[in-house]
Amino acid sequence: MAPGIGDTLRRLLGSSGQSGEAQAAGAPVAYKGYIIQPAPKADGKQWLTAGVITKEFGETVKEHRFVRGDYHGSRDTAAEFSISKGQQIVDLEGDRIFD
Repeated sequence: MAPGIGDTLRRLLGSSGQSGEAQAAGAPVAYKGYIIQPAPKADGKQWLTAGVITKEFGETVKEHRFVRGDYHGSRDTAAEFSISKGQQIVDLEGDRIFD
């Protein structure tokens, strides 16, 4: 893994300690040159689909955060769906997500 992406992931995996804050859940997934990190967001007793997509461009690492209105009963289910939603975003938008 490239140093820039590792630094970004370490920062993302840190706990904020704030209720309702998006926190990393599950392992990051490499997909078509991107790294997708699921980060479901608590909303009451449910979890929203959310995550971070990163990609290295030379020495620069860019990131795109996403939150969708899909609710899930568990954090694990939300994390799994966040990965598939991140893959869909990459397939549909590609590098335009960083514009």
